[in-house]
Order: sequence, then structure tokens, then C-alpha cells
Amino acid sequence: MGKQTGAHPEPLHTGIQPQSRRRAALMMDVLRDRWLYVMLLPGILYFVIFKYVPMYGLVMAFQDFKPHLGFMDSPWAGVRHFERLFGELQFWTLFRNTLVLAVYNLVFFFPAPIILALMMNEVRRSGFKRVVQTLVYIPHFVSWVVVVGLSYILLTTENGLVNELLYRLTGERIAFLLEAEYFRTVIISQQIWKEVGWGTIIFLAALTGVDMEQYEAARMDGAGRWRQLWHVTLPAIRSTIVILLILRLGHFLDTGFEQIFLMLTPTNREVGEVFDTFVYTKGMTQGQFSYSAAVGLFKSAIAFVLVFGANWLARRFGEEGVF
Repeated sequence: MGKQTGAHPEPLHTGIQPQSRRRAALMMDVLRDRWLYVMLLPGILYFVIFKYVPMYGLVMAFQDFKPHLGFMDSPWAGVRHFERLFGELQFWTLFRNTLVLAVYNLVFFFPAPIILALMMNEVRRSGFKRVVQTLVYIPHFVSWVVVVGLSYILLTTENGLVNELLYRLTGERIAFLLEAEYFRTVIISQQIWKEVGWGTIIFLAALTGVDMEQYEAARMDGAGRWRQLWHVTLPAIRSTIVILLILRLGHFLDTGFEQIFLMLTPTNREVGEVFDTFVYTKGMTQGQFSYSAAVGLFKSAIAFVLVFGANWLARRFGEEGVF
């Protein structure tokens, strides 16, 4: 008999299923890049131990938690702690203070590293640029205790440097640390001074990826430095700005416990008391663990909604987003 034409050859039966082949290929990839996975391991362990495992404690927000009974045997409370939170007379004061500081942070602090990175990118003398980078990075490693101590030394009405200059110029001194109207300005100023330099790292790295030929083309078209900044530099780092903005919204209501707590006084508490300090007061000093856990969960729920909403808007407008 002749050969059959048009017939498909029978597949070879090697005894290895497609799933097994994929598993073997995956193991080969892991073995090939094993040192990359080893380098990734500390970061994974950090998030697992300090971010994911503590989520089990959220059950405390729905219990009347008793330390001697533990999570398993503490009595169930349902949503009673959330009802108490929303019915608290102090709730709207806390929410307003936290929201105002969060908006100030987003409006004034978030753009500051971008502006500083753009300014540093224009510096052409590499030696001077390195010196400036070092000087603006250093405050990040200073603790908030030291920052607040420096603020007291500079702003106090008794021989404070700022008030001494004001007195020589105007004949008056201002109680920056006691008057409530200056509290938020001082808080945001401290954050900018401490963290603006550290925040430029990512943006400077993004600026190194800008195609220099685009600048050449812009110059040939007659664009000056401002035009190049607006039409070349900012569009090149726009995706980085969007991603960092989305991630920032995940910490929108995190105003910083240590800084706020150290700056609080009886005269500015009306505008300075926020959810972070409230949780500390209720949880650590008064032992109301379940109630403070409910407040923390409320903050996390708002952050969750903000992150997903911002990511959805970013993708709608053509950006990559975080996920």
C-alpha cells in the first residue's frame, strides 16, 4: 500500500505530560536565576512577617479582646466598636485634622521631591551636584526626636533663632509651637526638610532614562529650557509620578504618629490630634485594644478604596497604574 497523503502524523508518546514539562521548565528557570531569588528573599520575608501575618490581628476589631484569653477565646463584639467610633463626638475632629494634614501633605510635600529633582537635573557641575545630593539626603537619617528638638531650639520664643530674627525685624515674637494656627505649617515644613531629599532618588533615576535626542530635537525646534522641561522632561517621568502618587494614596491618612505626638501641646491639640495619636492613647495608655484596632481598620479601608480608585483612574487616562 502507498503512503497516505494528507494524514497527520501520530504524536510521539514520550511519557511526559505537558504539565510535567512546564513544571520542569519552571524548575530550570528557578535554578538558573537562583541567586536573584535569594536576593529577593529578605524583602519577601519582611512583608510576610511585618505586613501579612499581623493582618490576623484585625479580628480584634470585631471582638472584646482580652489579652489573657487571646484571639480564639475573646468574646465576639460584631461591629459595636465601629458604631462607637462613628458616634464619638471626637470622631469628626479627628477626621478633619487627619484629612487636612493629609491634603497638605499631598499638595505641598508630594511635589517637592519632583521639583528638587528637576532642579538638580539642570545642574551641570557633577561635583557640586554630588555635594547637594549628599546634603539633602542626610536629614532622612535623622530621627523625629532630633528634628522636633531642633524645631524647638529654632522656634521657641525664648532665644529661638527664628524668633530672635523676627524680633529684630518687627519687634514681635510668634509662639509657633504653642499657637494652633501654625501647627500644620510647622508639621509640613518638618516633613519637607526631612524627606524631600530622599524622595528625589526615584525621580533622579527616572530622569536618567530620558532620551537625550529628544532634547536635541527640541532645541532645533527653538525650545528653551522651560519648553524642554514641559514638553520633554515631565512627559518622560509622568508614569513614575503617577505610580508614586497611587502608592502615596495608600498612606493618605498616615500622618506620622511619632512626629505629631512629639509636637502636640495642650494649646494645639484641637488641630493636632489625629487618628494615629488617638489609636495610641486608646490602645496603649487605656488598654482599649479592640477599639483602637477598629480605628486602624477604618483607616486601612479608606486607603484601600483610594488606591484602587486612583489606579482605575490612571488606567482610564492611559497610564500603566500599579496593577
